[in-house]
Amino acid sequence: MKLERDSELARSTLGAGCFWCVEAIYQGIKGIKSVKSGYMGGNTFDPVYEEICTGHTGHAEVVDILFDTKIITYEKILDYFWLIHDPTTLNRQGADSGTQYRSIIFTYSEKQYDISINSKLRAQSNFDNKIVTKIEPASKFYEAEDYHQNFYSKNPSNQYCEFVIKPKLELIED
Repeated sequence: MKLERDSELARSTLGAGCFWCVEAIYQGIKGIKSVKSGYMGGNTFDPVYEEICTGHTGHAEVVDILFDTKIITYEKILDYFWLIHDPTTLNRQGADSGTQYRSIIFTYSEKQYDISINSKLRAQSNFDNKIVTKIEPASKFYEAEDYHQNFYSKNPSNQYCEFVIKPKLELIED
């Protein structure tokens, strides 16, 4: 990827339920340079989707985001994170349930960790129930299979896209 001369890229990896939803949201945000769906946080080397779905790998469905810090801040990325899912439900988002759908923030530095903790504390005032989102150091990211990448843009008339992803996209439209 060719970068503009004055851009500075940083990385964020987030789990907020089905990665199709999260990927579609972040792909439309100014300053986001790339979004990849994948898996992180488990104990299985090079997992595949079928293994993730069993809940036995320990991995979460996540999106790996590269963003330009001169255009969007890490704090703003987390603001979207709290808006697009229910961080108070343990291992569930809507009809999707299992540990692979957990709410989790993986951090790449002490600074990201501190920002994430403070963001979570601020976000709590927007929810009646306690936020259960975990914040952990990033581990190895495993890119999901090709058919999971850019799912919404490739399948906009898919029922899941119509009834689950599209309403979330409407939440963040300016």
